[in-house]
Amino acid sequence: MKIGVDVGGTKIEAIALDGVRVLARRRTPTPRDDYQQTIRAVCDLVNAVESETGRQGSVGIGIPGTISEQTGMVKNANSVWLIGHPMDRDLELALSRPVRVSNDANCFALSEAIDGAAKGARSVFGVIVGTGTGAGIVIDGRVLEGRHRIAGEWGHNPLPWPLDQERPGPPCYCGKHGCIETFLSGPGLSSTYKLVCGREKPAEDIAACADRGEAEASTALDVYEDRMARALASVINLLDPDVIVLGGGLSNIDRLYRRVPPRWRAHVFSDSADTPLVRALHGDSSGVRGAAWLW
Repeated sequence: MKIGVDVGGTKIEAIALDGVRVLARRRTPTPRDDYQQTIRAVCDLVNAVESETGRQGSVGIGIPGTISEQTGMVKNANSVWLIGHPMDRDLELALSRPVRVSNDANCFALSEAIDGAAKGARSVFGVIVGTGTGAGIVIDGRVLEGRHRIAGEWGHNPLPWPLDQERPGPPCYCGKHGCIETFLSGPGLSSTYKLVCGREKPAEDIAACADRGEAEASTALDVYEDRMARALASVINLLDPDVIVLGGGLSNIDRLYRRVPPRWRAHVFSDSADTPLVRALHGDSSGVRGAAWLW
């Protein structure tokens, strides 16, 4: 049995898998700003699914950050109370067994590569577009973490082929300007909409307004699609993945799958650019399933 735990900013979810079959699923609110309580919540969930199934399993953890190869501490986490702690070691001690910890976008990509929308593909680029923008890379069924465990940190590269009005770009929490995340996250889409019409609207409402024929919403999405196409074209030029999978809240915008791939052809360094762009099969469950698949 494989147990996966997804440590999110608002909830922590655990799942127990036997092959691809779900044996148990539990969730609890995240104890924000409290590292020790977060560790306890993870352990309580693992114990709960093991009690429910009557079996012990391997444990994989997905976090909104990564473990530094240099220090052994969590880094790059937007759940900032995790930063600077040896989360893998603390969980191993608390659970009395080895655990594997990886970035939540890596877990998402792994889930979709193993038994999701990219099943059977050798190379998969999995993108999460929501509150932030992240990505993971899976090659032959294994996460590519890289020397510094930052492979796939696509959102913190500059938007490629920027237009004059896109320079230097919005400020990013990482300290730079013009990161892909500032354009392609949900807040990025909302900011684009506000620039178009001067009004504010949540990202999830913009696509619905465009479907109802609102010209300003359609214009904002058109800008968003062009930016996503440029950003993904740079990935195709570098990695040339077999499949690109979208997850996160903005992955539910149907028109992205029709309108983004034709736009990236102008930027891909090839005589063809037919990389499939597909929606995640497991939706919000991809992260927790992928955490289990770390084993």
